[in-house]
Amino acid sequence: MNDNERNINNDFDREINSFQEETPSRDYSDINFIMKPEIKKTKKRKRKSLIGYIAVALVAAIIGGISGSYIAISKIDEITRNQDRPLVTAQDVNINLSDDIYFAAAVAEKSQKTVVGITTDVVQRYNTFWGPQMRPARSMGSGFIVDSSGYIVTNSHVVGDGQYDSITVSLIDGSTEVGEVLWYDSTLDLAVVKINRTGLPVAELGDSDKLMVGEPAVAIGNPMTLDLERTVTQGIISGLNRTIQFDNGTVIEPLIQTDASINSGNSGGPLFNAKGQVIGINTAKINSAEGLGFSIPINTAKPIIEQVIRDGTFKTVYVGIRGMDVETFKMVYGVDLTAEYGVVIIETVKNSPATEAGLQPNDIIIAIDGKKIENMPDVQRKLYEYKENDKSQFTILRNGQEMNITLTLKIQPAEF
Repeated sequence: MNDNERNINNDFDREINSFQEETPSRDYSDINFIMKPEIKKTKKRKRKSLIGYIAVALVAAIIGGISGSYIAISKIDEITRNQDRPLVTAQDVNINLSDDIYFAAAVAEKSQKTVVGITTDVVQRYNTFWGPQMRPARSMGSGFIVDSSGYIVTNSHVVGDGQYDSITVSLIDGSTEVGEVLWYDSTLDLAVVKINRTGLPVAELGDSDKLMVGEPAVAIGNPMTLDLERTVTQGIISGLNRTIQFDNGTVIEPLIQTDASINSGNSGGPLFNAKGQVIGINTAKINSAEGLGFSIPINTAKPIIEQVIRDGTFKTVYVGIRGMDVETFKMVYGVDLTAEYGVVIIETVKNSPATEAGLQPNDIIIAIDGKKIENMPDVQRKLYEYKENDKSQFTILRNGQEMNITLTLKIQPAEF
């Protein structure tokens, strides 16, 4: 071996020894692939360069092997430390569907049988060149059973606002019954229909005062045709205390807004919460937009339902005034009032709660028991919350001064 070959081998040994000194905690005597290369006669520069490359490559391989071994051992140590923990597999994870989209299926299973179809036939009378003519017309809507003895809630407009020739109610078993309107009010767009049937399934009524925007809702009804009876649609409560005005000027409030699909024929059908409780009566949708449906809160209808079932009809209390909203009063009479809203009393009825309490013409009613009043329909809607002999506080403006007057409410007489 010449001096150059000896120097190369010595360089290789020093590199190995240097690496071992830097990592004294590991013993590499068992690593078989570390060997001194056989030296062949080549040009001096190339041989030295080749041996250097080989040395660097071997050192890198050793470091990589050490790192891999360390990672593997660390992983084994981790598994050993956690060996007492139970392994969780996909089969061990239980998914509760009751709070997912499948709640709509549970609501339908519970409540679908309480929903009915209502077909209203009306003979329309109109004048022509040849004289009065009659033309039959038919409309279709929905309703739901609130008492097993055949009491059904629906919209007033579904039963022609009481102007009908016949009403047919379709039940889930395929049978039909003749319906009779016991009570209706176009201002609230509510009606109660009675059929001669007992032992019927009854819808559970919820509490619309506890609704929250964003909670789930399910609508069930008969969109477009009875061939699509008891169609189930799902959505959320999109808004509360909404107000809508119809083409004839009728204003209905407060309403629940939902994006559950509501179409013609769904009117009068129930809006359910996730528990299958009725929280609203579907009444309208905005045709120019998607996902804008409206329902009457069930708490508005509850006192009416209870009294109709108990007495066969609903008798509302009354105040005994004739009035006009502030804006209309200003336009009609050209009078500038200090009030920005409210009902101006035009006339009080003799022996009515109004006269007995001391209300006077030109008083402006701005609130009833803290509820803001803007027009006469507001007064009428508020009165549905009271029964005979209940007391109510009216906040009024008289000569620009605010004052409170307490009325004792009475049943509205037939002649009023």
